[in-house]
Amino acid sequence: MSKVCEICGRRPHTGHQISHSAKRSGRWWYPNIQRIRVKLPNGQVRRMKVCTRCIKAGKVQKAVS
Repeated sequence: MSKVCEICGRRPHTGHQISHSAKRSGRWWYPNIQRIRVKLPNGQVRRMKVCTRCIKAGKVQKAVS
């Protein structure tokens, strides 16, 4: 499953995990992606992968079941 928000395009980022002895190893940070039912502007209901930041900001309208 791809970890990309369909609204804002947020995707995983890379960086280093640094230990106490300053050794570095690669690691990933993933956005919190949720698969929710979204009501589109034309009235259609569709499942989308959306990050929680977009849900909290009100960029999508959840569909009631």
